[in-house]
Amino acid sequence: MDKQEALEKLKNEMEEDKTLPLRTSETRLVFGEGNPDADLYFIGEGPGYNENLQGRPFVGQAGKLLERTLSEIGLKREDVYISNIVRFRPPENRDPEPSEIAAFQPYVDREIEIISPKVIVTLGRFSMNKFLPGEMISRVHGKPVGVKFKGKDVIIVPMYHPAAALRAGRVLEQFREDFKRLPQILEQKATEKEEDNIEQLDLL
Repeated sequence: MDKQEALEKLKNEMEEDKTLPLRTSETRLVFGEGNPDADLYFIGEGPGYNENLQGRPFVGQAGKLLERTLSEIGLKREDVYISNIVRFRPPENRDPEPSEIAAFQPYVDREIEIISPKVIVTLGRFSMNKFLPGEMISRVHGKPVGVKFKGKDVIIVPMYHPAAALRAGRVLEQFREDFKRLPQILEQKATEKEEDNIEQLDLL
């Protein structure tokens, strides 16, 4: 089974899982989308009004900002994978509750395992807390942090949510500056992998 097939299977499982919270007659599943072989995986909070309408993540104003900022570092939306911590729109766009985040967690974890990205960019505090519980986004935004996820080494780069960047000029400036670091972070990760391979070859 290739990655795309595995993601389709996961999406179908979520569609059929009637125990998932936030599912109503007015909400639709908003699954992740993008390149299944992406090195960069972006994870936000949850769908909003436009996302619920279209069934796609980050298609409103925050999504447009995300796409513009990606283009500033030479990437298109199709080059990366974009997802959310919960997959149905919370009422009135309220914050997701811990129990709701926990209910979606097994699916989110499986999605990340399928894609196996080199770098995970968390957009906002809820997705940041998944990997860096107790951290403050104002303190760590833009700084790469190495963590173990399901036995694999992955780099987490916490960033402000683009919706927050749209509300405050200073946050927007920091958001764009943090994005500019991503190519270098990816390059360092690739170099580390090459060095690991060299070390392994030396051991043979």
